Amino acid sequence: MLRQETIITNGGRVVVSRSFADFNSTATFDIKKCDVHRLEEAPPLKAELTRDQGLQYYRVMQTVRRMELKADQLYKQKIIRGFCHLYDGQEGCAVGIEAAINPTDHLITAYGAHGYTYTRGISVKQILPELTGERRRVRDRAATSLHFSVRIKCGQLFESFNMAALWKLPCVFICENNKYGMGTSVERASASTDYYKRGDYIPGLRVDGMDVLCVREATRFAAEHCRSGKGPIIMELQTYRYHGHSMSDPGVSYRTRDEIQEVRSKSDPITMLKERMLSNNMASVEEFKEIDVAIRKEVEEAAQYATSDPEPPLDELCNHIFSNDSPLEVRGINPWVKLKSVS
Repeated sequence: MLRQETIITNGGRVVVSRSFADFNSTATFDIKKCDVHRLEEAPPLKAELTRDQGLQYYRVMQTVRRMELKADQLYKQKIIRGFCHLYDGQEGCAVGIEAAINPTDHLITAYGAHGYTYTRGISVKQILPELTGERRRVRDRAATSLHFSVRIKCGQLFESFNMAALWKLPCVFICENNKYGMGTSVERASASTDYYKRGDYIPGLRVDGMDVLCVREATRFAAEHCRSGKGPIIMELQTYRYHGHSMSDPGVSYRTRDEIQEVRSKSDPITMLKERMLSNNMASVEEFKEIDVAIRKEVEEAAQYATSDPEPPLDELCNHIFSNDSPLEVRGINPWVKLKSVS
């Protein structure tokens, strides 16, 4: 298959034809060393990437990014209501993890789960209607953004660590350390920010969460640790969120815009992967542009789909919230009015 590319030189513009065979099919990259706790071995310092893998990782990360920006827009238009926690900036975590595990592996997310929902196989055209609450939802279910945040200092976590270690459960505990709670930096909230050591007797890794390849290799290492019967392991992925904690958080009252921009310019996971592939002749600028255009179109069409259907009737509001053989009565804000819940 041939494609045309334009090269601008001092002598003017030259149009050349180039085939996919001209691109390198594989390349090996240096990745950041992971800090380890109670481990004799560590993930590799190099990662091999094929051209197909690179384009796929780029496509998925860029789709999650555009989907989150569209969710931000829909929320500000008051089409999405309630809680909404966005994932832009942290795409390398979800994509790197998914690239290293099996589709049959169980994955329980934290808040800001839109990215994982997509990497697990749910389309943008299914996710956005769940956020807008329209009839066109996934399998007739209703959902909002899920929330389970800042538990790293709470007792339930240590109880879970203890039980997992006691029974040698094959669990990978993942902390996406995006540096801030809602208005509070990790340094202001934790006496120790070495979260990968928080399990004490459980081995741990601290990983560059902005590098999709580093996350992939660390997750492969952690998954193999569990599959080989060695028990649980902790992964702290050092990452960064571009938006505030939630839509009610502007995200700039406790950090500067310059800080956010510096991370974008130096550590953005999508840009990092793109530059690696370009510098190693694994893809062209035009190819990435084509992917970007296709993704923008896909997300825009999904948004139109998610906002063009009527809202479901009120009597469906409490359906599917409890699994039971017989209908369940759910009390709403008015204690004298009860709604039926059908499983």
